[in-house]
Amino acid sequence: MNPDDFPTPAVAVDEVEPAELKRRIDGGEAVTILDARMEHDFEEWHIDGESVEVANVPYFQFLDEEVNADLLQRVPDGDPLVVLCAKGGASEYVAGRLAEAGRNVVHLGDGMNGWARLYERAVVSRYDGPGDLYQYQRPSSGCLGYLLVSDGEAAVVDPLRAFTDRYLDDAAALGADLTYAFDTHVHADHVSGVRELDERGVTGVVPEATRQRNVTYIDDVETAADGDTFDVGAAAAETVHTPGHTSGMTSYLLGESLLATGDGLFVESVARPDLEEGDEGAADAARQLHETLQTKVLSFEDGVLVGGAHFSDAAEPAEDGSFTAPIGEIESEMDALGTDEDEFVDLVLSDMPPRPANYEEIIATNLGHQTADDQEAFELELGPNNCAASQDALTGD
Repeated sequence: MNPDDFPTPAVAVDEVEPAELKRRIDGGEAVTILDARMEHDFEEWHIDGESVEVANVPYFQFLDEEVNADLLQRVPDGDPLVVLCAKGGASEYVAGRLAEAGRNVVHLGDGMNGWARLYERAVVSRYDGPGDLYQYQRPSSGCLGYLLVSDGEAAVVDPLRAFTDRYLDDAAALGADLTYAFDTHVHADHVSGVRELDERGVTGVVPEATRQRNVTYIDDVETAADGDTFDVGAAAAETVHTPGHTSGMTSYLLGESLLATGDGLFVESVARPDLEEGDEGAADAARQLHETLQTKVLSFEDGVLVGGAHFSDAAEPAEDGSFTAPIGEIESEMDALGTDEDEFVDLVLSDMPPRPANYEEIIATNLGHQTADDQEAFELELGPNNCAASQDALTGD
């Protein structure tokens, strides 16, 4: 049903903005949510948290002339109850019907689409290289990116196309020109912003190791091979080829202090190995990932920070609010990093989560094999990223 076609309830309801809802959840406030999307949409992706109570009652159940007592019993109480849907139209209608029934309600402005437009920036305070380092966080999907700023220059790692203007504006506000935009690999969960930034005067950089995947625009941007160094003011981004999640997976050591590992290693998990080669090649990719972690990533000093391209609900933020952790700490807490190759492969391949929504179309878009306008690209990204292996299997929980 088109949101414009919903009848107007007699009682008007207030909106809560996505940023305000996120603030309440982060602050540990009790938040009660009624998600009015269809059941399969809710099961795939919804707002959650330690202080969040969430229930799913699809909007169409409120279309009857009267909201009966049985239906009201399925709707939790809240102070106020936050009603949400995909884009905001259905939730405004449902909230109005509940207000007519005497409930204390608000609805989430722009729905889950508005939630997906949240993009926050945290200072990585434990970064001790030249300049300053920031981590971008997209709460809706767990996507992470990095902004290195030093001596009037800046570089972004794993930019999202949906936030192209944000990177340019942030660099300018921090007194820097955005000079580089790096991709760690061909992403499967979001549309990369490297090409868009390159067209805006930033030097786009993709891993040289992705050439074998027929990246159509690879000769129009710069490439990063293992051992290459890119100067960013007084800092540097050093290239480390770290295959496993994909054949071209590449990490960047920023200011000799933080290793931006893409989807190779996260603070709470490791990469899933099946998005490039499929089920038939997943075991070999997992063996490659084991070798990469043991001989490359874990060879860095214990104090070097790891910053992945994603975080999950299982990840705990550091004191500065960033999802980063020292390599030594991750190695001591993640049981899988201490296993031999065969056991590691078994653990990684056990209990694999569903693949990211629309991952084949997103990969094709990031390879340049198909196009998507800004709205199409945004809609492809909606949903969880699911780029990691099972945290429970890897940590022994």
